[in-house]
Amino acid sequence: MSTDTHHREELPTGQMRAVADTAAASALTLEPEQPTTKHIAAAITVLVLAALIMILNETVLTVALPNLMDDFQVGAPTAQWLTTGFMLTMAVVIPTTGWMLQRFTTRDLFTAAMVLFLAGTILAAIAPTFPVILTARIIQAGGTAIILPLLMTTTLTYVPVAHRGTIMGLNSVVISVAPAIGPTLSGIVVDALGWRWVFGLMIPIAAIVFLAGLVLLRTTGATRMAPLDIASIVLSAFAFGGIVYALASISLLFEGSWTPVVALAVGVVALVLFVRRQLTLQKTSDSALLDLRPFAVHNFRISVVVVMIAMATMLGTVMVLPIYLQNGLGISVLTVGLILLPGGLIQGIVSPVVGRIYDRVGPRPIVIPGALLLAGGQWWLSTVNAGTTTGLVIAMHTVFCLGMAMLMTPLMTVALGALPRELYGHGSAIMNTLQQLAGAAGTAVLIAAMTIGAAAAASAGAASDLAQVLGTQEAFVVGGILGLIAVVCSPFVRRLPAEPTHKADA
Repeated sequence: MSTDTHHREELPTGQMRAVADTAAASALTLEPEQPTTKHIAAAITVLVLAALIMILNETVLTVALPNLMDDFQVGAPTAQWLTTGFMLTMAVVIPTTGWMLQRFTTRDLFTAAMVLFLAGTILAAIAPTFPVILTARIIQAGGTAIILPLLMTTTLTYVPVAHRGTIMGLNSVVISVAPAIGPTLSGIVVDALGWRWVFGLMIPIAAIVFLAGLVLLRTTGATRMAPLDIASIVLSAFAFGGIVYALASISLLFEGSWTPVVALAVGVVALVLFVRRQLTLQKTSDSALLDLRPFAVHNFRISVVVVMIAMATMLGTVMVLPIYLQNGLGISVLTVGLILLPGGLIQGIVSPVVGRIYDRVGPRPIVIPGALLLAGGQWWLSTVNAGTTTGLVIAMHTVFCLGMAMLMTPLMTVALGALPRELYGHGSAIMNTLQQLAGAAGTAVLIAAMTIGAAAAASAGAASDLAQVLGTQEAFVVGGILGLIAVVCSPFVRRLPAEPTHKADA
């Protein structure tokens, strides 16, 4: 009896083991192929290089605009749309990338982004008229808008928490350093070869990265037939497009035009309707174009505010400083580019180091001094005058760039790393969209402060170069005030646990 009983107990146990082994084998067969460490490193390397080339284009034309204006016989308000149109397209396209990342594979999106960028770059290099080059810039921006969230989401999905800071340090080189060194590279190329070569030299480099991506990127991870809400796309375009357009064209107010006010009103109303629709879709059908649940996470909210301030002051500085150097001090385009180079290089060198430090100590010990350096750099720049030496300007700019490096890596890591896995794509889309809005706002506000200050000085009898210097001081005072807001917010960033709980805390 006991033997039979023992036999009956053994058979089910053996069968259960067999069934378990079979189920495990079936699960392995059905699951998407998981990438190895080697493939993850290759994928991120390709995406970083692609994003670096693309994001350079956001500011690469800042010092080349006078040459473009001469060639196409257009004024400064028209020529600035080569930069503004780039940001505007980014702000419109990026909100849709949360849906794209669910619907398409990494390889699909990389291919689409590179094809768009290459097509736009080739068209820009041969553009015979201003409308053609503006169209080319819009096409370029479409590719850039896809690649940035793709890079962030790939990093968050496949890189272990313990090493994210290091990898995000490399990513921040792309997002914050590339726009800073864009004017430097542009100044060298324009001075030696002409503005068309700014695009011409990018074509073979982008083509090589494209081919490398086709070889190295694998189709990993599952996709799903995510619903696409057309009404949300329309509202998003009017909301983010309207706000960026209003901020970028704020100078028209000084000419008596109400276009910026109308555009801002349309953008704000559309944004309110867009947010309400996303909240409704989240509750009823889980088909929101841009899931807004990341804002329920404390670290995401705080980090986004500081990142927006950092991007606003950086892009504003990239626009204002060359104008001061050229028009206020009479420095050549090539020299202006070289003056901006040390700060960009320091930022590029320090960002990966900051990432490794973040992995050991968390965000606060880096973010708080970083915010102080950023604000201090802006206030120091507000003291420039007609006698400021180029060496002193380099020192001021380098302090600011060091602060940027200490902010961007830990803040992007802690903001997106605090989210649950299913919100990585939407969190990245939100972060990148708000960076574009902040960049447009920072450029508009600092340029407006500079214009108002210069006009007031000129009306008081100051010479044009001195008026430009005084206007520059006003612009960096505004930047310093923004930096103080970052200083106040920085202590509220919290360190993530080793394995995030991903619980949204109100």
